[in-house]
This record gives sequence, C-alpha cells and structure tokens, in this order.
Amino acid sequence: MLRIGLTGGMGAGKSTVARILTDLGAVLVDSDAIAREVVAPGTEGLAALVAAFGDDILAADGSLDRPALAAKAFATDEARATLNAITHPLVGKRTAELIANAPADGIVVQDIPLLVENGLGPFMNLVVVVMADTETRVHRLETFRGISREDALARIQAQATDEQRRAAGDVLLDNSGAPEELEPQVRALWEQRLVPFEHNLRAATRAPRGAVRLVESDPTWGVQAQRIIARLAVACGERARRIDHIGSTAVEGLPAKDVIDIQITVADLGVADELRDALQAIGFPRLEHITTDDGKPGTDPALWAKRIHVNADPGRAVNVHVRVDGWPGQRFALEFRDWLRSDAAARAEYVELKRKAEANAAGLTGPEAIDAYLAVKTPWFEQVYPRITSR
Repeated sequence: MLRIGLTGGMGAGKSTVARILTDLGAVLVDSDAIAREVVAPGTEGLAALVAAFGDDILAADGSLDRPALAAKAFATDEARATLNAITHPLVGKRTAELIANAPADGIVVQDIPLLVENGLGPFMNLVVVVMADTETRVHRLETFRGISREDALARIQAQATDEQRRAAGDVLLDNSGAPEELEPQVRALWEQRLVPFEHNLRAATRAPRGAVRLVESDPTWGVQAQRIIARLAVACGERARRIDHIGSTAVEGLPAKDVIDIQITVADLGVADELRDALQAIGFPRLEHITTDDGKPGTDPALWAKRIHVNADPGRAVNVHVRVDGWPGQRFALEFRDWLRSDAAARAEYVELKRKAEANAAGLTGPEAIDAYLAVKTPWFEQVYPRITSR
C-alpha cells in the first residue's frame, strides 16, 4: 500500500488536511491518537507508566494525568528515556497493526506531528507538509486553542523550522490563506498524484512520461535527490555500497530534463537482482528490458551491464541505476558528473549537445522521444569517454 507521511507545525492546519484526505478515502493512522490509546485505562502501557513513575500520575477516575506525568518524565534525561522506552514500542506496535489492517489498495496517511524532528521521512513513499506563515499559525492557536501569543511562539520555535520542513517535504500545501483555499490543493494532490501513485505501486508500473524537454536548473534538485537517496538507503540497507546523485541534475546551474538520476553501487549483479523487490516496494519498479548501458570503445561490453528502476510516482521522474562497484559504467557516471562540475567549457559543450538532442526529439513522446534524444548524445559520449577517464 501507499504510505504518506503528513506533518506540519502547530496551527498549520495538518488536522484539516487529514480530515479531507480521510473523506476522499485515505486510511488515517493518527500518531497522537495512538499515543493516547496505548496508555488508556486498563492498558499495559498505563500499568507500566504507573510502575515506573508512581500512582500519583493517575487522575481520580484512573486515567492518566498527563501534566503530572510530564512533571516527572521530563525532569531528567533518565526519566525521559524511561518514558520513551515504555511508550515508543507500544506506539510502534499499534501503528504497525493499523497499517497491516489497511486494504492492499489503500492509501495510508500517517499523521505525525514530529515526522521531521524524528527523521521518519525515509520510511514513507511521500511526505506531505502543511505550511503556513508564523503569524497565521499564532493567530489560529490564540483564537481556536486559547494559547497565549508568547506560549504559541515558544511552541513553534521548539519545533522544526520551515526550512527543515521544506527540505523534508515532497509536497508542500500552502494553508496561509482562507480555509476554502486549502481543499482544492488537497483534492488535486489526491486525484493527480496519490491515486495514480497507489495504482502504479500496486501494479509495479512506471508513471508515464511526456516529451523530452530541457528546463533551467532547479536549485531544489539536490535536496529532492537527498530525499530519494534516504529512501533508497532504507530499502537497500548494507547491500548498497554507496548511493549517489548523478547526471545533469547533480550539476548546479546546468539545464536538464527534469529527471533525477541516482546510482546505487553494489558488489555484483546478483545483489542488484536481490534489490528488485525492495526497490519496487518503495515505488521504483524495474525496467526488465534494459540490462546494460552502451559500452564504450576499448572496454569489455559485459562490464557495462546494469539494472534500472524508475518512478511509480507521477509527480517526480526518477531513474535509479544499479551498477557494480568498479565496473566502467559505475565509474563513468561519477567521473562524468565531476567533470561537468569542475569544467565550465565541458558544461557549455554538453548543453549545446543537449539542445541538439532536444530538437531531435521534438514532437515525440515516451520511448520514441528517449531514443531520438539518445541518438544524438550516444556518439558524443563515445568521444568524450577517453577524455574523462584519462584525466
């Protein structure tokens, strides 16, 4: 199933987005609700808290007196660690149960206030962040929750910054305006990205791509690549020797197709094949018909073998190349990137070539467009290969 991490600062409107997504058909897993559930009266969680912190953390009706617990649990680092050791496993277990009970074609939205702070983004297929400017958030907290301005600002400042949330978010929803301006954004996200992503993920199908078109360099490509790399690292574990952002989008200021290229370096092709299902499960199905790069003159064609995975997410085009450590294709991907980063004349030469390739692919879409684009680039790569590898 598709797992979406939903987060946002206090007063941003995360709960409103969760409600809209639930109305549209999402399965909501609310971390705050789970945290309350696992320490409700009669639970092993509440019994463990009482054993650790004493009977005086209970209210008169036997429920948890949260302020009383906070006064004890946050008094020292040791007490905080005890609290976390009790509650975190229970929350994790209950979360896993709820996700496991979701339908196979479900879109699971995990509402996690501290997703960014706890580094949970790599475990999600996508992270959606609800954004609002600070003054708007403070006004909402004052108006709807009765929190003083000073307290509201203190709580906001104790959370992740807007910059940190932007870096973590695959999707940013702007909720600084009127309430009626938010729902169309959420509906568009659901219909245009989440529903087709779920279908592609379940069917192990790549998202369609349109015409080959160069765009100006996007300063966020690097941050986007790091989010993808983090997810790939979780899926690959120790089987990946390294994971790198390669290709044109890894070169600052270089016009490129809006496609993020990533290289996973592995010990051998057997490991590459072992990763097939793991990468597919996080939204990168394998293209079975592509098993090699174009070999270069003077090299062993067998050493250009690789595996390639692409995006199921219709909102972000990605190529994931899985290559063997030390083989010429693996080395060339890194050397070519670094050559472009360090040599302005090389960048200018490559941009000129890319413009010619783009013109050759004009009017075409899908595989035909890629073939036309590569027909111009491939001979040039054969020419520059010796220049780069002999540096």
